[in-house]
Amino acid sequence: MDDLAREKLVFMISTPLYAFFILAEIIFSYIHNRHYYSTKGTLMNIWLSTLNFSLDVLLRGFVFLFLGFFFTHRFFEIQTPWLYWTVLLLAEDFLFYWLHRVDHYCRLFWAVHVTHHSSEEFNLTVGFRSSVFQPLYRFIWFIPLSLFGFRAEDIMLMYAITQIYGILIHTQFIGKLGPLEWFLSTPSHHRVHHASNVLYLDKNMGMVLIIWDKLFGTFQKEEDNEPVRYGLTSNLKQPYHPLKTVFHEWGNILHDLGKAKGFKAKFMHLFGPPGWSADGSTKTSRQLREELYRSK
Repeated sequence: MDDLAREKLVFMISTPLYAFFILAEIIFSYIHNRHYYSTKGTLMNIWLSTLNFSLDVLLRGFVFLFLGFFFTHRFFEIQTPWLYWTVLLLAEDFLFYWLHRVDHYCRLFWAVHVTHHSSEEFNLTVGFRSSVFQPLYRFIWFIPLSLFGFRAEDIMLMYAITQIYGILIHTQFIGKLGPLEWFLSTPSHHRVHHASNVLYLDKNMGMVLIIWDKLFGTFQKEEDNEPVRYGLTSNLKQPYHPLKTVFHEWGNILHDLGKAKGFKAKFMHLFGPPGWSADGSTKTSRQLREELYRSK
């Protein structure tokens, strides 16, 4: 099966899968009066997904050429098919974890990623609420995969497959999944990731596997006595504005750079963690957590 046929197969499988589960979730939400969906919120998710997808398609040829260049300088290749695909899944999920972690801990990249977290709703369509400009730099994180003998087409195919799983865990209707919680990113783990509660900030970065979070100190389970509040620590004043939703954090950065004194402050406002301030007027997730623990 050639690359185009494989991509078509993934699309043919995923599209009716998404449609079925989203429709089912909308129906259950209505029947149980949960209010998980709103028309404006769903339209905003579609808008952001369309922008991201369009940019992704526009850059696809360049990405293949870029990763293909590093593939020609590869160190070695895995010849056994089952091992090739297994290692690709694990390695790509590992690299995505670090991409995702940087998106949360560096304000420059958070300005891109914040769109995905700006919804105060949490449902399957939020899984499509993409970080619009992430295709501009995401492929750079996959350079090691090319150097270790993975073809660009296979890298992007695996990313598309793992994205299917990543979208389907954006739901409130599935509780905890027993032993699967030990190693998989589950809906429960991902609810934590989308929370604005101080306890939950910047946790559970894994796409498919939660083991990276447990290994590198970013894991937090969903606590029964800490109900999740979705959205940002400071939610948008105009949450459905098609441009401000995308660019609001860039405006905040420019404002902070304008009033910052000295190179260090300017550097930290751009590359430091979100919430950093020289005078303590705003705080990072770590500082907020430290305050929470001190108050208990």
